[in-house]
Amino acid sequence: MTEFPYNKHSKASIIAYAKKLVHQTLRFKCKEILESNKIKNKGNFGQILEKYYFQYEPNSNSEADFKEVELELKTSPIKKLKKLQYVSKERLVLNIINFMEVAEQTFDNSSFWKKNKNLLLIFYLHELEKNFLDYTIEIVDEWYFPEIDLEIIKNDWEIITSKIKNGKAHELSEGDTLYLGACTKGSKGGNLREQPFSQIKAKQRAYSLKQGYVNHIIASLSNKNPIYGKIISSLEVAKSYSLEEIVVSKFKSYYGKSILEILAILDIQINQKAKNFYANLSKAILGIELNADIEEFSKADIVVKTVRLKENNLPAEDISFAVFKYKEIVLQKWEESDMKDILEHKFLFVFFKFEDEQLVLKKVKFWNMPYKDINEVQKVWEQTKEVILSGEIVKGFKVDKNGKKTRVTNFPSKKFSSVSHVRPHALNADDVIELPIKDKITQAQKYTKHCFWLNNSYVKQIYLKD
Repeated sequence: MTEFPYNKHSKASIIAYAKKLVHQTLRFKCKEILESNKIKNKGNFGQILEKYYFQYEPNSNSEADFKEVELELKTSPIKKLKKLQYVSKERLVLNIINFMEVAEQTFDNSSFWKKNKNLLLIFYLHELEKNFLDYTIEIVDEWYFPEIDLEIIKNDWEIITSKIKNGKAHELSEGDTLYLGACTKGSKGGNLREQPFSQIKAKQRAYSLKQGYVNHIIASLSNKNPIYGKIISSLEVAKSYSLEEIVVSKFKSYYGKSILEILAILDIQINQKAKNFYANLSKAILGIELNADIEEFSKADIVVKTVRLKENNLPAEDISFAVFKYKEIVLQKWEESDMKDILEHKFLFVFFKFEDEQLVLKKVKFWNMPYKDINEVQKVWEQTKEVILSGEIVKGFKVDKNGKKTRVTNFPSKKFSSVSHVRPHALNADDVIELPIKDKITQAQKYTKHCFWLNNSYVKQIYLKD
């Protein structure tokens, strides 16, 4: 029988032993056993930690790692920001979703809850130049879900399960839910698995905690929580209403009112010329102090987009995303791409409409991109990557009536897709970044910054749909 360096029947003993890792490395804490076994980077950080520090064999059992005390061990990389605070490098992946079994489970007897109701979290500082054995472990502590968070997580679990029951496991998206996601798991973004209520095979997925939620855990365990304002005021409210219902109800009170009328009702003054004006106006409507972050939005990684509609309900502008780097996008696969990641977020659209030259609040809507439309954006993304790799960004030039000469590109335009397109997102033509392959026509080794956009006609349909 293995004699452990901790009492496996005592949660306190296990956690105390784990906390000896703080500010240490695996190479230092497991030095003797690693040397005696002549280990040379076999496995990953978590596997080495389990086998050579906690001294149990890594496994994929349905029960918690320390089953005697129902404690699950999870490791995760973090990054250090300039302000010396830590943030998560990625979502926290939990256990694999068994499509064939989960439809028969309730939350309380689910594989997710049995395994993850109580977590022992070990966060290590990820540094590219170092071997993983030399990563410094910075945070070690127990985590259990606060009551209000747990109500949201239960609802997330039900949403995932419901989609599987409806034969749509292949359409699961992290944008479906708030705190608990269903992320792809396996090579190239997910091996294919059978599902019980459809003949279509679905990518293997695992339960995961959203990156924003992991950041909240890190801040809590480090006692460095930012200033938060809460939308959900109590457990009773969380049990009675969803986050989406609460947010929409707060905005509904101001539907049909102009910005000036809303400001007057709220009795606040906000600089309307500031870049964050609409963000601050939304906070005020939700009852959040302007200097605070919205806790639930931060945890759920919700992306808020303000849309101004013309009289025909067509948005005045397309919706832009972050500028992509040419050298990075050509090295990515779609499943691990930045674009797919952002599209699998949940969005909150705040729609204003021009009426008598004033902007009037019309509607707010939570939304995440449907499966078929994500596939459509993938085509745009793949075409963009192909254009960059071919060195054929510029296909020619056009001259306007004033004699101004501009470049015409091969990047996918609105004619290519009804959902998305690519065009510049820069201060001017000279706001450039490096190319992996120089452009054949212009011989340029740098090119104007570009990004992906959602077509305004596509966003109009989001607005019109109930």
